[in-house]
Amino acid sequence: QVQLVESGGGLVQPGGSLRLSCTASGFTFSRYVMSWYRQAPGKERELVAAITSAGGSTNYAEAVKGRFTISRDDAKRTVYLQMNSLKPEDTAVYYCKAESARLAWWGQGTQVTVSS
Repeated sequence: QVQLVESGGGLVQPGGSLRLSCTASGFTFSRYVMSWYRQAPGKERELVAAITSAGGSTNYAEAVKGRFTISRDDAKRTVYLQMNSLKPEDTAVYYCKAESARLAWWGQGTQVTVSS
């Protein structure tokens, strides 16, 4: 059974930091592209960051470049999203996604709220 379990969300003040984690089970983690998406109220889900298998390549949404860093630890079957210099507009539910050429799975999401 495939599972993606996100953690690390919460309430943080503007300018603060959070690190999200997504731990996977039920599939060969190292072979999958791992991504973080987010969805704010009333908006469509959008890609935040992605990392290829073996961590060879990363890409980021323009809105988070220079502030967020995606990384993975295949031994721990975990992908991370380090979020620095958080802004109120980063408030959203953050989702982890695993995908290959034919398959994709989503986590249940973790809420991130940036507010003073």
